[in-house]
Amino acid sequence: MNLHEMVKGEGVYLWSKDGERFIDGSAGPICVNIGHGVKEVADAVHTQMKQVSYVHSSHFITTSVSDCAKKIAKFAPDNFNHVYFCSGGSLATEAAVKMARQYYLQIGEPKRSRIIARWQSYHGNTLGALSMSGNMGRRRRYVPMLLDVPHIAPAYCYRCWFGKTRDTCDLECARALDTQIRAEGPEYVAAFIAEPFVGATLGALPAAPGYFQLIREICDEHGVLFISDEVMTGFGRTGKKWGLNHWETVPDIIATAKGLSGGYMPLGATIASDKVFDGFGEPFAHGHTYGSHPVACAAGVAVLDYMNKHNLVERSRVNGKYLHKKLESFYDHPSVGDIRGSGLFAGIEFVKNKETKEPFAPETKFHRRVVDKCFDNGLLVYPGPGTIDGVRGDHIIVAPPLVASKEEIDEILGLLDKSLTEVEKEV
Repeated sequence: MNLHEMVKGEGVYLWSKDGERFIDGSAGPICVNIGHGVKEVADAVHTQMKQVSYVHSSHFITTSVSDCAKKIAKFAPDNFNHVYFCSGGSLATEAAVKMARQYYLQIGEPKRSRIIARWQSYHGNTLGALSMSGNMGRRRRYVPMLLDVPHIAPAYCYRCWFGKTRDTCDLECARALDTQIRAEGPEYVAAFIAEPFVGATLGALPAAPGYFQLIREICDEHGVLFISDEVMTGFGRTGKKWGLNHWETVPDIIATAKGLSGGYMPLGATIASDKVFDGFGEPFAHGHTYGSHPVACAAGVAVLDYMNKHNLVERSRVNGKYLHKKLESFYDHPSVGDIRGSGLFAGIEFVKNKETKEPFAPETKFHRRVVDKCFDNGLLVYPGPGTIDGVRGDHIIVAPPLVASKEEIDEILGLLDKSLTEVEKEV
């Protein structure tokens, strides 16, 4: 694998050691929300390092940690006032399910340990998180090592697993959760975990209207906790503070990372609702060496301050509408089957035949051809293989930093249009 050395980042741009300039059309892996080279973050990290760079979170705390927790709680939905820090998204989702398990032990329901997830989801790459993930391509090498986590069908309207259309949809994909809980035995199920917009695996795919409202009802009926995986969609990426806000639904636990520190430091968080926190009569039995890291949390504080100062959630909403409006012209491309997402979070699914939705053959590696051609033309986008079943299907994600201007969005789409046209002529 040929890794390209980058030597400078500023705003939405990166420069290689050879002097080539690239526009970052995916904010890295959808994490560089406030752009590259923000002085305020560098200054905050430097200041914290001079004060105290590390203390163990089981014994000590710093102002940066408490300030970051307070700012996250203020950003979170009402009654989400308790934050557990870790160093990334995989650890945040694993902490979330361990938190759910301990919650039920604490309230006197020790049988509840089962976690239910969805196929074609992605919750992280550690073995526990990968067990929950429904990304078949990433799972297949490690199946003998994975935990037994049941999965239900995804909310994949473009390729409905139940053969329905948007006009005939009765949210069977959501009702499948009720069926699965009953099959497991409600008294054994602790939590259901889902991404509001499926990111890496399905390319910014939202659920149908009403989906998460029904999920919430089903979880409440069976006394099951609902974990919202907001690792990619949190902190304004979709044009609202949290991805789940689009369904006016509140979970019990939120797992988040990526945009929390804007890519400047490894930082993730699991946010517990007051309901979950109040169930604990003893400390959360979990921890890592670098959890609640003072320097990482200082970066988080600076990023959140920058977001608030520059009103980046609203900017994502406004410029996101502009992005999606401009993307409509991409349906003129013969390879574009579906365009989806919200805010500055857009996925494009490619097909060989628009009428039948037939995908390109996996060996064609259409998504990789597009990503490589974009790179040649000075644009960075996020690749997505195996969209349909972990093997077949191609997509990319376009998700620039939330600071991107309309002119920079135009530049991104111009280069993408050029790159896609060139690839279509080659296949």
